[in-house]
Formats: sequence, structure tokens, C-alpha cells
Amino acid sequence: MASRRERIQDMLVDDPNDAFLLYSLAMDYRGSSEIESALKVFDQLIHRETPHVPAFFMSAQMLVEADRIDEARSRLRDGIDQARMQNNSHAAAEMSELLSSLGNFGEL
Repeated sequence: MASRRERIQDMLVDDPNDAFLLYSLAMDYRGSSEIESALKVFDQLIHRETPHVPAFFMSAQMLVEADRIDEARSRLRDGIDQARMQNNSHAAAEMSELLSSLGNFGEL
């Protein structure tokens, strides 16, 4: 029986730009602690013609967990801007809260 990841990858062969499938793949990598693989897929979602707003938040959380705070801050700022452009106030608020919670954490 194929794993969840294999099933997602098989479906991506037919539709390589499906945002739901890409997001699912990134989350599967995240669940397996494959940070760089997950971030690479999140980056694909972020750099689409219409960026996938949840990818900003999830990738920022991963960057915080990996102690890559400056990258997380940048990702959150970009995500907040994109969420506002897409009229997604809920996502903008979530990302703003995470950004605020970082405070001076990680700064020299």
C-alpha cells in the first residue's frame, strides 16, 4: 500500500500546480521533520501568481522552530502583506500575532 506522501506525489503528476496537493505534501514533509523539503514546497506556493497565504504562516512557524528567526520575521511580514492584498484579515491577524510574539527573540 502506498504511503500518504506517495499518493500525493502520484496525484501531483496529473496536476503539478494543485495548491491543495502541494500544501499537503509540504505538511507531510513537516510532519516527518524534513524541514528543507517542506520549505521548498512552501516556497513554490508562495511564489505562485496568486500566493498561497497559509504557506507563509506554516513556513514561518517552521522557521521559528528551526531557530531561523530573522527568516521567519521576513516571511511573516511578506505573508501579512499578501493576506491583506487578498482580503484575508484572519490570516493577517494570525501572522501579526506570531510576529509580535517573536519580539526581540533572536536579535543580536
